[in-house]
Amino acid sequence: MSESERHSGSGVDVAIVGMGPRGLSVLERMLVRLTEEPAASAVRIWTIDPGEHGAGRVWRSSQPDWFAMNTVTGEVSLYSGEPDGGPPRAGAGPSLHQWLTRHPDSRLSALGPCDYAPRPVFGQYLTSVFDTLVATAPRGVEVIPISAQVTRIDQAGGRKRLTTEDKSIVADKVVLATGHPKVVPNGCDDEFLRFAEDHPGATYLRGDSAAEMNLEGIRPGEPVGVIGLGLTFYDVLAALTHGRGGEFVTEGGLLRYRPSGHEPAIAAGSRSGLPMLARGRNQKAPSYRYRPRFVTDLALTAARYTAERTRGSAQLDFLTDLFPLLQLEVEHVYYRTHLKRMKGQLAEREFAKRHLTIARENPGAVRDLLVEFGLENLPPIDMLGMARPFKGEVFASPGEYHDRLLALLDADVAHAEQGNMDGPLKAALDILRDTRGFLRSAVDFGGLLPESHRDDFLGFFNPINTMVSAGPPAVRVSQACALLRAGVLTVVGPATEVRTDPGSGRFALHSSQVEGSRRLVSTLIDGRIPRPALDLDSAPLTRQLLADGVISEYLNGDFATGGLAVTPAPFLVIDGTGRPDPDLYAIGIPTENVRWFTQIGNGRPGPLSGFHADADAIAADALAEARVVTSALAA
Repeated sequence: MSESERHSGSGVDVAIVGMGPRGLSVLERMLVRLTEEPAASAVRIWTIDPGEHGAGRVWRSSQPDWFAMNTVTGEVSLYSGEPDGGPPRAGAGPSLHQWLTRHPDSRLSALGPCDYAPRPVFGQYLTSVFDTLVATAPRGVEVIPISAQVTRIDQAGGRKRLTTEDKSIVADKVVLATGHPKVVPNGCDDEFLRFAEDHPGATYLRGDSAAEMNLEGIRPGEPVGVIGLGLTFYDVLAALTHGRGGEFVTEGGLLRYRPSGHEPAIAAGSRSGLPMLARGRNQKAPSYRYRPRFVTDLALTAARYTAERTRGSAQLDFLTDLFPLLQLEVEHVYYRTHLKRMKGQLAEREFAKRHLTIARENPGAVRDLLVEFGLENLPPIDMLGMARPFKGEVFASPGEYHDRLLALLDADVAHAEQGNMDGPLKAALDILRDTRGFLRSAVDFGGLLPESHRDDFLGFFNPINTMVSAGPPAVRVSQACALLRAGVLTVVGPATEVRTDPGSGRFALHSSQVEGSRRLVSTLIDGRIPRPALDLDSAPLTRQLLADGVISEYLNGDFATGGLAVTPAPFLVIDGTGRPDPDLYAIGIPTENVRWFTQIGNGRPGPLSGFHADADAIAADALAEARVVTSALAA
């Protein structure tokens, strides 16, 4: 007899596989709906995860506190509604910042809404949300946590049987919210693993969350290489410096690093040769919502209409149909913010009104408008140039390259400190975050032509967008500069190549654009989070579902995206025959490239955000279709 069959009485069973933030959001919205419309029969919600329920693997509360969040506390909430004076419960609970104000640790309770919390503290918040949801579930609803990994899902007489290591659960509806995958080795990954196995002095750490990497085994002074200069790179730096007892101190207005003597010698590189740029100091209230002027629903409808007429397909070409609109939006904010600083609000409003009209109807006259308002000498917003600043440059030595790199990063930190509303550059680039909803509506579910999706959006724009708008807090960039100046960190250069060196038994990093840049390292760390790739996912459950044709990879024409195929909301899984399964849903990272930017692990306070709306779509469909609530809920 299965575990769920041991529970007496009739009713409906819903299983959520994966209880990180996405699974937690589905649970929260189910409980909201079951509170608003009481169930007609008993409801059991099974939450299944081998790790902490609420935090999952990536946000576990046991990780070191030198790993920081990348979103300010005031913009983070797992409750889909704000506190209303009553006890916290589904639909009404505190944001991360509000929860922190009551934290017993005074260092944490003092964090403001524009500060960044340690990652394990967010994990504590997530587990507290889960515990609160379980404790306050409405009458007739039971939430049953199972600490296990689901290894199979099979049909069982019109229901679904979920198998774990030691039990089985039968459910009417199943939600897959499995989060970041662990992928099987392939390509260079496999080559580096085999090299490390054959050379006892070499170690290779595969890409993952830095908290999951075995960094403790790295010896003081050991030469270490890091592939990638993104967010995981910053986490690895923190673990190998601050986490080893080093200190960052301000001396003469400049951040300096005082080594502990336990640090390794770190060499890092990437295609761009540039560490991810800093976010602007946050100046936006949690409830802030930007109103786009160019990237609007009307503009998207017009673009699809034109594409249909001219190309015979409503699918868009990203570079032709969408990128120019994004560029206009970014430039609009850039000019307005500069003008506000120079001449005040009245001039800004007058310019904004005229720029909206001229940029749409007579783009060639924009230059005259800039001259009229004294903006003609502003450096242009060149997102590609910012993300790839060293293209075509050759440096005579690592020192020459580092001088150039430090000057660029110091300037970036200065821009970030001006803020994401008062600083023209960071205010403009922050619009790329504020308009993600528009981009999702434009590109999700095959909204782009296959080759444009693959090459223009994912290959060209996505890395640039990530570099200039989704970076770390400015303090992390300042710390990287301090480590460069202290000689603890070396950035190898742009177009970094990583190879094995059998003669030395080590890995070699080299940039063809920097003379003398070659570095031999005994430990190599892949500082890149693996991209979702359904056929490479090592999870037994994914492999079984794919082999049995229960799930399938989403294809946009001839472009195999790597994402798990789902319908538009409520995100029903599409099987190997192309049919949606009415009882199986998927949300979050496994569906990346079918949808875009699914790695966001939280909602925002205020009006229902996309994060919570996605969860609510699943909750509404699962509960309505299972006939556990009144027909009014299904409507």
